This record gives sequence, C-alpha cells and structure tokens, in this order.
Amino acid sequence: MRSPIRARSLAGALVAGLLLGLLAALPAAAAPTRYEAEAATISQGAVESNHAGFSGTGFVNTDNVAGSYVEFTVNAVTAGNYGLRFRFANGTATDRPMDVSVNGVTVSAGLSFPGTGAWTTWVERSVTAGLVAGANKVRATATTAGGGPNLDRLSAAAPADAEPPTAPANLRVVGEVRPTSADLAWDASTDNVGVSQYKIYNGGNVLMTVGGNVTATTLPGLTPNTRYVLSVLAYDAAGNASQGGNNVDVTTPPSGDAQPPSTPAGLRATNVAAGTVTLAWNASTDNIGVTGYNVYRDGTRFATVPDLTATADGLAPNTTYAFTVEAFDANGNVSPRSAPLAVKTSGTAGGGDPGYDRDVAKLDLPWGVAFLPDGSALVAERDRFEIVRVTQSGQKTVAGKITEAVTTSGEGGLLGLAISPDFATDHYVYAFHTAASDNRVVRFTYENGRIGAREPLVTGIAKNKFHNGGRIKFGPDGFLYITTGDAQDGNRAQNLNSLNGKILRVTPTGAGAPGNPFPSAPRVYSLGHRNPQGLAWDSQGRLWQSEFGDATLDELNLIQPGKNYGWPNCEGRCGNSAYVNPVQQWDVAAASPSGLEIVNDWIYMAAVRGQRLWVMKITGSTTDTPRAFFNGRWGRLRTVVKTPDGGLWLTSTNNDKNGGTPSVLDNTVVRLKFAGAAG
Repeated sequence: MRSPIRARSLAGALVAGLLLGLLAALPAAAAPTRYEAEAATISQGAVESNHAGFSGTGFVNTDNVAGSYVEFTVNAVTAGNYGLRFRFANGTATDRPMDVSVNGVTVSAGLSFPGTGAWTTWVERSVTAGLVAGANKVRATATTAGGGPNLDRLSAAAPADAEPPTAPANLRVVGEVRPTSADLAWDASTDNVGVSQYKIYNGGNVLMTVGGNVTATTLPGLTPNTRYVLSVLAYDAAGNASQGGNNVDVTTPPSGDAQPPSTPAGLRATNVAAGTVTLAWNASTDNIGVTGYNVYRDGTRFATVPDLTATADGLAPNTTYAFTVEAFDANGNVSPRSAPLAVKTSGTAGGGDPGYDRDVAKLDLPWGVAFLPDGSALVAERDRFEIVRVTQSGQKTVAGKITEAVTTSGEGGLLGLAISPDFATDHYVYAFHTAASDNRVVRFTYENGRIGAREPLVTGIAKNKFHNGGRIKFGPDGFLYITTGDAQDGNRAQNLNSLNGKILRVTPTGAGAPGNPFPSAPRVYSLGHRNPQGLAWDSQGRLWQSEFGDATLDELNLIQPGKNYGWPNCEGRCGNSAYVNPVQQWDVAAASPSGLEIVNDWIYMAAVRGQRLWVMKITGSTTDTPRAFFNGRWGRLRTVVKTPDGGLWLTSTNNDKNGGTPSVLDNTVVRLKFAGAAG
C-alpha cells in the first residue's frame, strides 16, 4: 500500500531553511539537465499531484516498503563526474534513506532524505557520481520499510572543468634583485577555458598571487640576504592547478641596514633533565625584523633557531652549565648576548629526551625508512629512486631501483616505505612514489637482497611539484595508512571523490579497509588535509598526524575516522565546529613537519624548514609544551623512526626543494638514544 496523504507541518519553512544550510553544494558546472520523476521507471510507487510546488506534471510517491525505486535515464555527453540533485519532500519527522546507483553500481549507500517539515516544502539532496558517455541508469532505491520521500525530479549537472592549464615556462629574473624585491617574468600558460591567476611559490609556500593576464611582476616583501627557490603555477577559474614550471634560485643582497637587534631578555630554563636543558627567552626587536637567534652553552654555539626555544642535549647529569643567547637580522647584524643563565642538570636520568649517539650512513635524500625483521632497514632515496639496505653499523647495499618513479623537480619522487606485517611469509614491501601520470602506492617482494616487480595498489592520486604527501605505515589494526597532499589544489581536500588531501586506510591489496567512514569513498579515513607527512600511533592505538601549513601554521593532529581537519577553509585552529582543531600548531618557519614517531607516548616530530626535532609527551588528548632539539645541527629533518635496538633513526634531506642533488650523497642518517640508555 502506498503512503496516505500526508499533513502539512507548520514547521516546514524553518526545517527547510536548516536543511538548505546543511546540504552539500555541487562544483561549478554547466546548467543542469532536468529529468522529471513521473517520466522515469517506477517500481512500487505512483505518480501523484496532490501536494503543491512540484515541477512538471506530478511527483512520485513510493510505497512504504524497502526496495521501492525510481530509475532515471540520464544522457551524458561525455564521461565524467556529474552532480546529481534529487528534488524531494518529506512531510514526516523520519528520515527516508535511499541507495543511489549508476548502471547497477552503488555510488551512495543510504543517502539521507530527512524530513522537510511539510509535503509542500521541496528541497534538494546532492551526490556526485561518475557517468559514462551516453545513456546511464540512475536508480534511487528505498532502504527502509518507510519507503522513499516524494521525488519530484533529478537534475544532472555536466562535469565542471577538470582540465588544468599548462605549466608556466621560462620563469626568469628580469632586471636586478633588490634586498626586499625582485622583478620576475614567465611565459603565459594556456587553458581550455582560460587562466584566472598565477601563484608564485618559494618551495611550497605562496608568496604572491597575480591575475591570469599578468606574466611579469615585482615580487615584494622579500628578506635581505636570503635564498629563495621560486616557481610559478597557473590556475583556472575552476581551481585546477598546472604542474610546476622551472625553478629560479634567487638570493637577495644585503641591505644597507647596520642596526643590530636588541639583546634578548628573559632567558630561562623551562625543562631540566639529567641529559638535557630546554631554554626559552623573550623576543628581540629590530628595525627590519629579527631573523633568528644563536644559542650558546659555556660560550660555544650549539643551536641557531628561528623562534624562542632550543634544547641542549648530551649533557652530563648533576652538572652546571652557562647559557646565553643573541639575536641576528637578515643582514647579519648581531645583538649583544644575554646575561649568562646557570642551570644544573638533574642527577637521575629522565625518560623521553633523545640524545645524539652516532652517525649511521650518508645517503642522497633518505625519505622513507622501514626496518626489516633482521634489524636492518630499507631506505628510499627520493631522487635517485633507489631502495638501499642499511645495517645498524651503516653498511649500505642498493637493493634495487623503482624505475617507474619520476621527479616533480620539487617534492615528488620515491617517498614512503612500509614493511608488510606478514613479511616473514609474504616478503612484501610497500612504497609510495610519483609516476608519470600520478602518485601511487605499489608493493613488491624483497628476497635475497633484491626487490621484485612492482604491483600498483592505489593509483590516481594527483601529483604536482609540491604537496604530494607520501607517508605510508601499517597501523596496529593491520591496515595500511597513506597520507596524500592536495597537489596544490586545496579544493581536493574537501572533495570525497578525490584521493588527495586525505588520510587513506586500505587493506594490504589496496582496497578500502572495513570500517572506513565513507561508503561513497571507501578508501578515505579523514579529509581536509593540506600536505600531511607524519603518522604514528600511541599506546591507546590512537593515530597522530603532522601536517605542513601553507604560509602561517603547521599542525599536529589527533586523527578520528570521518573527521574533517579544515583545509583549505582553516589553517591551524579555527572557530568552525565542522572542523577538528589541531592539538598543537607552529609557525611554518619553526616547524614544517614531516616524519612523526611515538615511543612510550613521547612524540618525536621531524621539522624540515625548522631544522629541529620537536619532542612532547602525550597527556590525555593533548601534549605538554613542545621542546625543540638538535636545532640546525643536521639541517632539514625529514624522517624519524624507532629502531629495533631501542633508539631512533633521524634523517636529513637538505637541498631537496627543487629536485635535489641525486649525484651527491650529502644527507645523513643518525642514531639517537634516550637519556640513561646504552648506546
């Protein structure tokens, strides 16, 4: 039996207004084509016209049974992702969910059709689905005994423009480079619709945005006596980003300024242990701005930092040390040093603080590190595309090369590595790498010291010069977690039809893992990420993640399945309850975090631009105050991973902004030990 005539609700207008604020908007596209429900194929339902406000000649009132459906024939001019909008009314207070399928394949399971307040209040529910060129059968099937809502029509919007502009070519300096500005020019990009803007980057950070008709500009706001690696990307009105063009290496000259910063004040110890002292101080002032601080222990400089904290390590227990700090600006003007601060270390070893133990090996750009059952590690060299076996004593053997990997002349290449939890029987190793058309996760065997042929598992992750993500790790649940960057298009991070700007969770064969939160996006675990590169789990099995910010704030996040972490609408903490705030945040100059590790609920976070290891203790769902170790000692720090022998391996990836220097082994793997532990 079909449902009886429903009564109008006085709350209809209010409920409809709330619904309209909750329903997702489709991407910009051509005017949609409408398909009236009364002209569709109907199973267990009837065409009626007893409630006002419908279009066409009526609407479909489905029977109150599970399995009743309306099937539309939608004609697509070209294949692609189309926006489908169902116009409906539901005068009850009960949701009437429906499965939406295209050509027999479910694209949205249990799509909600909530109460609209009245049968005369019509609203729209949207879903994005892939259609083939020609006729497509789009079916909406009731999943509960209440049947579906009253369906008025289906609107199908053609795909939004998905073609990116060509890469801007021939970026060059025109005229002179000044202390605070430089004149740039580049060749115009082309696009099927038109270039709307160009963005000028220093590494992965935006410095300036200009209109699509501009191919020459003065780049202002530069810092004197500073190196920049500049590139330009083109964007169209749909937000499609080009691939990166060539890099231009620019160093601004010093200015005529000779005024030093003021002397740093308020030097103090914020944490004292047996082998470490963490310091903090108040900011200095300067007429052109403070660039950084040099920190000294007993008159010897041990750290250069961009902010107001540093940690001295490798100290002797029960010993007094004298610390001072000075500020400097971009022209090399140095302030007087602060008055000495005497600090005595404690007499007993405290847990958690790492100290330098020894150098392990020199490599190219050691990005991914994964330990084998025999205690040795496989290390991925980003730009040589080689996988190198490194023993605890530092012996190196090339196990093979990922010949399918390519560079992006930026951050792409051979990135994360993970060892199968069942390696003893299956001998599988997993890798994340950039390929000719995309970023992807592959697996291969490692036997008798050699790697085998690669099997693609997850493909179609968009690539670009920067923001490729790339960390992969098996979680305590046995599933593989993958971080993906937004490939320089922030809209991808909020689009469940894109694998970019996400944390993915997949089975060992690359399928969506059971229990993932989005039926329509089975591999997606969380969304709203810009360029995440760190994953680690605490003693409770909770996932923590580190993420590069854009130009302002980096993040440490506690990840929950199905949650949205805000990018590009939020960077760092924001006041929107739809997004999860980070647990900690840093200025991008102080961190730019990549690798993450957790040992006994101590977090270790490697900072690339900040050139230090951030250390913090988990307390509940937050951490204590982060402390910075090894400030500038090895340069840009990429990966930190716990070792089978109870320490940490820490890798550097210097000279990595523009494709690296793969012919030179100029980066290092070092071993760290914990206070009180044997070397």
